[in-house]
Amino acid sequence: MSYLVVGISHRSAAIDVLERVALDADAATKLALAVHNSAAVAESAVVATCNRTEVYATVDRFHAGMDEVTAILSDVTGVPLLDLAEHLYVHFEEGAVAHLFQVAVGLDSMVVGESQILGQVKETLRVGQDNETIGTDLNALFQHALRVGKRARTETGIDSAGRSVVSAGLEAVGGFEGRRALIVGAGSMASLAAQTLSAGGARSVTVANRNYERAVALADRVGGTAIELAAVPAALRDADLVVSCTGARGVVLTEAMIRDATSSTSDGRAFGVLDVALPRDVAPEAARIPGVTLITLADLVGTAGGSEADIDEVRRIVGEETGSFEATRRAASVAPTVVALRAMASGLVDAELARLERRLPGLDEHQRNEVERTIRRVVDKVLHNPTVRVKELGGDPGGPTYADALRQLFALDQATVEAVTTPKGSEQA
Repeated sequence: MSYLVVGISHRSAAIDVLERVALDADAATKLALAVHNSAAVAESAVVATCNRTEVYATVDRFHAGMDEVTAILSDVTGVPLLDLAEHLYVHFEEGAVAHLFQVAVGLDSMVVGESQILGQVKETLRVGQDNETIGTDLNALFQHALRVGKRARTETGIDSAGRSVVSAGLEAVGGFEGRRALIVGAGSMASLAAQTLSAGGARSVTVANRNYERAVALADRVGGTAIELAAVPAALRDADLVVSCTGARGVVLTEAMIRDATSSTSDGRAFGVLDVALPRDVAPEAARIPGVTLITLADLVGTAGGSEADIDEVRRIVGEETGSFEATRRAASVAPTVVALRAMASGLVDAELARLERRLPGLDEHQRNEVERTIRRVVDKVLHNPTVRVKELGGDPGGPTYADALRQLFALDQATVEAVTTPKGSEQA
């Protein structure tokens, strides 16, 4: 099986396009299950964040897998394939491995080096395991990606500033110390915003959400106040900083709501609005209101977290870890051939011993045992060097060709080799 990635992100499409393919947790799971159930795919996982939607899969045929994944992505998001295709990127095999590693370390994020993405990759792995769309191959890839992400953060200062989309956005709206903040939403992004605001010296934090209990839970964690979503227009009049990050499919904060809130005050205070939702929560016309600074995800693309030296070092780590992962995969691909070769040799020895028993029935048990040990020692010595050497060479780029040579030289049946790695009970009916 080969690795395949089909995705769309802030690097390949504008925010208005990303809005059309944005997936909440339930939709991402639906996509992963649909891809997993397609004929060309063995395993699947979906990484869905505020700036990317990516399908990871293992396939036995590149073109068939790519066609099925893109068709399902179009169907689940409701975006016509022709509209979607020009914004999609595709990575295969080693390119797919390197891409996930780049995502995990934050090199592919809006805010380069941001720390939140590693948790999102970990959550993708958990969901895939729970829904059984992730098997041995994708599990190995995602587990390694998590290790690469942790290594990058341990060995470099890529996230030393602790920057995230939220923190970068709060800086862009003019900071938050001493400000009265209103958070609309109670998900992971809202939680990050609440913690950042509370720890950073905001005067007050108010949380509004459609589910009031979730608003209460988040507000309690940061010493804030919870309100019903219907109370947002009134709460806006008491705020001078708004962070909106709901999962709504339409506008949550209209231009009229924000204009009314800012016009009701006479102190001339600056009013910051940070919209980190996808699709957008805030009407874009709000940016034209005097005194209002509106920052959206589109304004944060390319924001740097770590230094150039840190970024270069992380790129080196990604390259090194990609090579290491691929070498391990190549070495593992050789192992079934070695096992099949030794199984064939053992079968030949068994057959010859049975033949000897028929031809020389008078041998006593000691003699039979000595003959068997001698034959098996000879076979082991003959196979020792080629099998050890092919394992040593297995990690090299040309490693699989040595295994193929063994299959050809010893006339090994390909089905026998494949049976070594086929889990019991997984054969197709």
